[in-house]
Amino acid sequence: MASGNRKVAVIGCGLVGQNWAMLFASKGYSISICDDDPTQTSAALENIQVLLEKMEKDGLLKGTLSSQEQFKLISGCGSVEECVKGAVYVQDAIRVPENLSLKQELYKKLDAAVEDDDVIIASSTSFIPPSKFSEDLKHRGQVLAAHPINPSYFIPLVELVPAPWTLPSITQRCREFMEEIGQAPCVLTREIEGFALNRMQFALLVECWRLVADGVVSAADIDKVMSYGLGHRYAFIGPLEISHLLADGIGKYCERTGPSICDSINDFGPTPVLNEDTAEKTGILKQLCDMVPLDQLKERRVWRDGRLAAFAKWKKELDDADRK
Repeated sequence: MASGNRKVAVIGCGLVGQNWAMLFASKGYSISICDDDPTQTSAALENIQVLLEKMEKDGLLKGTLSSQEQFKLISGCGSVEECVKGAVYVQDAIRVPENLSLKQELYKKLDAAVEDDDVIIASSTSFIPPSKFSEDLKHRGQVLAAHPINPSYFIPLVELVPAPWTLPSITQRCREFMEEIGQAPCVLTREIEGFALNRMQFALLVECWRLVADGVVSAADIDKVMSYGLGHRYAFIGPLEISHLLADGIGKYCERTGPSICDSINDFGPTPVLNEDTAEKTGILKQLCDMVPLDQLKERRVWRDGRLAAFAKWKKELDDADRK
C-alpha cells in the first residue's frame, strides 16, 4: 500500500477520528478530516497537534516522521464531498450517537461523493451491521465496518466486518491498510450482532454485574479479578490459547474441565437487566461512584489512557524482542 494515491479521508472529528488521522499520518498518508460542525474540525486539528507533540516528547510517537511532519499531513475540509474527493480510503469516524438513520444519510453522501470503484469505505461503527446502511448504495461492494477500540492509537485491534455484498478484495485491502498503520485486524467472515469484541465484553460484563448484584463480591473486588488476574494473561494470549496451555492441549483441557465449565454456565441464571434503575437498586451505581465519583471521570480517563500508552510502549518492546 506504500505507493500510488496517498490520500485518506476521515469523516468525524471526535477522538475516534483524531486517532484515525494520527495513525494514518504516522505512515505518511495525507489526511483530510471534516465534521458537520466546522468548529469541531479546527478544534480537532489543535488537539491533534498537542497530542502528537506530547507523544513525541514521551517517546510514544508512531512512525519515523516527526510530530510536526505528521501534523502537516493533516488538514481540515468544509464538506464531505471535498474531504472524500481523490481519497483512496474513507474512514467514517462518527460513532456517537450510533444512529442508523444518521448513518444511512451519511452513506448516501459518501456514495455520491466517491469517484472510483476501488475506494475503501469503512465505518467505525461498533454495533450497526454495515448491510443496514449500504444495501441501496451504488458503491455498496466497497463498504465494510472497521471498528477500532478506544483509544486506537494505543490499542491496535480493529474488527473488520464485511456486509454480505462487500467485495473480498476490499476486505483484503482494508486489512492491508490496517496492518500498514500498525493495527491488528480481526476479520469476521460475516455480520453478527455486536461483532466479536463486544459480544465477549458483554458476556464478561453481564457475569460481573450478576456477581455484584447478588452480593457475591464487591464491584472493586470483581474488577481486581480482571486487572490483577485474567488481564495479566489476556494482555498477551487469548482465552482459547490459555486453555490450550493449561493442559496437554485443548482436547485434554475440555476432557478435564468441560463438565465444570458447563456446570458453572448452567448456574448463571437469566441475563440480568442492565439499566440505570437496576444499577441503583443493586448498589452497583453507588459502589462504582465510590470508586470513581462522576465528577472525576474525565481525570480517570486521562489516567487510563496514560497507563495504556505506557503499556503499549512496553508491549511493543516485548513483541519486537520476540521477532528477533
